[in-house]
Amino acid sequence: MTCSFLALGTHFGKVFLLDIQGNITQKFEIVQVFGLYTREGFHENFDCPIKVVALHPQFTRSNYKQFVTGGNKLLLYERNWLNRWKTSVLHEGEGTITNIKWRANLIAWANNVGVKIYDISTKQRITNVLRDNVSLRPDMYPCSLCWKDNTTLIVGWGSSIKICAVKERNPTEMRDLPSRYVEIVSAFETEFFICGLAPLADQLVTLFFVKENSDQMDEELCARPRLDIIQPLPESCEEISSDALTVRNFQDNECRDYRLEHSEGESLFYIISPKDIVVAKERDQDDHIDWLVQKKKYEEALMAAEISFKNIKRHDVQKIGMDYINHLVDTGDYDSALKQRKCLSPSYLPRGDLRLRPAIYEMILHEFLKTDYEGFATLIREWPGDLYNNMAIVQAVTDHLKRDPTNSTLLTTLAELYTYDQRYDRALEIYLRLRHKDVYQLIHKHDLFSSIEDKIVLLMDFDKEKAVDMLLDNEDKISIDKVVEELADRPELLHVYLHKLFKRDHHKGQKYHERQIGLYAEYDRPNLLPFLRDSTHCPLEKALEICQQRNFVEETVFLLSRMGNCRRALQMIMEELADVDKAIEFAKDQDDAELWDDLISYSIDKPPFITGLLNNIGTHVDPILLIRRIKEGMEIPNLRDSLVKILHDYNLQILLREGCKKILVADSLSLLQKMHRTQMRGVRVDEENICESCHTSILPSDMAKTFNVVVFHCRHMFHKECLPSSGTFCNICSAKRRGPGSGILEMKK
Repeated sequence: MTCSFLALGTHFGKVFLLDIQGNITQKFEIVQVFGLYTREGFHENFDCPIKVVALHPQFTRSNYKQFVTGGNKLLLYERNWLNRWKTSVLHEGEGTITNIKWRANLIAWANNVGVKIYDISTKQRITNVLRDNVSLRPDMYPCSLCWKDNTTLIVGWGSSIKICAVKERNPTEMRDLPSRYVEIVSAFETEFFICGLAPLADQLVTLFFVKENSDQMDEELCARPRLDIIQPLPESCEEISSDALTVRNFQDNECRDYRLEHSEGESLFYIISPKDIVVAKERDQDDHIDWLVQKKKYEEALMAAEISFKNIKRHDVQKIGMDYINHLVDTGDYDSALKQRKCLSPSYLPRGDLRLRPAIYEMILHEFLKTDYEGFATLIREWPGDLYNNMAIVQAVTDHLKRDPTNSTLLTTLAELYTYDQRYDRALEIYLRLRHKDVYQLIHKHDLFSSIEDKIVLLMDFDKEKAVDMLLDNEDKISIDKVVEELADRPELLHVYLHKLFKRDHHKGQKYHERQIGLYAEYDRPNLLPFLRDSTHCPLEKALEICQQRNFVEETVFLLSRMGNCRRALQMIMEELADVDKAIEFAKDQDDAELWDDLISYSIDKPPFITGLLNNIGTHVDPILLIRRIKEGMEIPNLRDSLVKILHDYNLQILLREGCKKILVADSLSLLQKMHRTQMRGVRVDEENICESCHTSILPSDMAKTFNVVVFHCRHMFHKECLPSSGTFCNICSAKRRGPGSGILEMKK
């Protein structure tokens, strides 16, 4: 048997292959090891009937190397390296072998005496489990075997079940004993006779042969077989479920006529009788929910569906919830419906095409509004607005707000209700009052820019950055002039808006640049100088006046230099900032000899300034001009280092000049060579070319005659006789350099 078909043997020695629907797919007249998908097989004649065959657990359609057979002997067939079959007798002499089960390296078999286990890896017999009830005929009540896992064997015989665990023996105790031994971990009696066993997780599936007393006669009659699930305990068992099976002719069957087989890896169990094969499978959660709904136990069905929602296939949580609510409403049990509202409403009530009556949704919303504001708000967010009467719920929320006017949860929920009702202005007012983060989303989504023209200050107070970005992104809907007008009384907000506008475009807000000077000076001095540098619309006189009033030296210096008063600017740097480095940098930027002279004059009696000039002047002004003006005997800090730097800078300039000269000479030579190669190339002359003087073909009609042609590098061509006597330059090109008409005059000469 495999998971895709059943192999069914008959008393007449025939084998049928059935699919899981019971249809015959193949038929075999001779019992043998036969490849279903290959031509390979094995056939052997035996001196007695074969009762059972067990294949190696890794036996496949293309790889079968070991199997055992049971009759009067237990025979092991193995393939050797020559691909031939070798036969070994594992056991004989105790009667007919009635059952064999092979798992991993362990083979278990049963005969009339008991059950043996053989370890094929060590080639040792491990144990012998004796038959308990020897009064029962072994041919009428055969032994049932099944492996729960690789080391746990379950034995059922008569009404007795034993669970045997194969364990490793302590190496110190081995001596001549097998390396493994068997410990019976559970043994108990059952009410009926065992026909088959199969594992089901930690439980057992048992097939029982049942006899019951007749009411009319004193004899026992064969009843329907039972399929039970039991929980084994050390000395007893607990019944989990029990089902009586109806099979044909069950009154005439005996215990030996039933078999139980299972498909490993699947919860499928096959009950085999002489006339029927019954397929049983484990009941799933869908079956359980069917039973609960049928019994109208909706609350339990909902709980079961929610717990197993990932595994159920035929049921839907919302559908069960809808049936439950309809059942409660139909029976008039409104109190029970309300008691269950908090577990039913959010999760189970339908919201799609399949819906309940609006009154049910409103009833639940009203109950939540009375006791649980947060739960009410959650339902309003999750439920579509057309499930209930929106105006009725709005009125109910408004009534509650009269008692608690500052409740933010109710206010937010009311804004959501207004939004669904398309009363966006009311929703906007609430969001702004609450400073709710969704206010900008509401404005964008429903294009409410016309409604916020008088609320710009509120938006800016809530979140300046978001508000300004929104206003600038929608200039076509709210003009710059309108925003400036609304923010006129809040200059700090106006500055934020105009500053971002200027960063986006230096020209859009040009008419407000004069106002921005004062705004930057008041609220954002660090950005005043960058603004003055970048703006081309800023009135310099006004800016200078403001900066001088506030004693902004750096900004004043910039404005003075921008207005052309560089000497005054330099004077401010030297006198008010006393920063020689800035003064030198300013002089470098202006690149004016008079400024350098002023700087030297101002610094000549200040030794620290002289040091700064000596360290930085060398590449812009001849240092000798400064050195000559230094008074004799003046003590100058770090003079030696400064002079060394001047000499180093001078040497560096000489090296740079020499390097530049070498590069220039090399480039000139390379270009000259390139020009020479170009001029040495030939020039194609054909009948299409004309003389630039007489405008006739440059080539004579009779090529046999001698002729002279002059071709200049500019590609102008002349007959030699058409050129002036000198003929060393192109008259056309030289005429362009000298002026109009000069070339024609030259030709006439």
